[in-house]
Amino acid sequence: MKPSRIVEFSTLEAKCAYLKNKRMRMEYKFIEQCPDILSQQLIQRGWRRFGEYYSRPKCNGCSECLSLRIDASSYRFSKSAKRTIRKNQRTKFIVQKPTITIQHLNLYEKYHKHMEAKKGWKHYSLSPNSYHELYVSGSMKFGKEILYFVDDKLVGVDLVDFLADGLSSIYFFYDPDYAHLSLGRFSMYQQIYIAQTNKLPWVYLGYYVEKCPSLSYKADYEPYEILKGDPTLKEPPIWITQKEL
Repeated sequence: MKPSRIVEFSTLEAKCAYLKNKRMRMEYKFIEQCPDILSQQLIQRGWRRFGEYYSRPKCNGCSECLSLRIDASSYRFSKSAKRTIRKNQRTKFIVQKPTITIQHLNLYEKYHKHMEAKKGWKHYSLSPNSYHELYVSGSMKFGKEILYFVDDKLVGVDLVDFLADGLSSIYFFYDPDYAHLSLGRFSMYQQIYIAQTNKLPWVYLGYYVEKCPSLSYKADYEPYEILKGDPTLKEPPIWITQKEL
């Protein structure tokens, strides 16, 4: 299978969303009907998928955004992780194709208003069309959502891609009224567990930025590897272990 269309472009330089006093530029590939193998190759080389758009940073003089993947096959659940899992004994989840409902949209809005107040995130209300473009379209056969419920109430939505060698984590949002359940961490443990159960060695977490609190937490999930450089599709991706960093 070949993609129906590929359009490549880059953004103009703008204020960095992650680090103060930094500028950022993104390169994009818009891919209609992206085949599984091409999506796999892009994720392995540091691209992230939102809808039919694949992107990665291409910033002048800065390489703070590092692609990180968890070594799920070697991961061992700590006592702290097991406590979080026990806290969620009543939390149920299902895995299915990405969907859009009024519950999704309300939860997304509630989560981002909470993060605006808590961490100063810029909040933009997302229309149904925009949500569909970001999280439903382009999912093909590999894109899934993991829905979390407590007493039949939707409390978390985790968007992921199932690849041949692992899971690619796209985005997670949750109900802040259930923050005591540590749903963010619980969703990560579930991704690792699903990868282990399906004998998939990696969980791709997107970008790790040491000086950005919203992204630095990813290094908590050890062992992990970091992608070296920005390989093209014609170059093999080289991932470096923690010991090699």
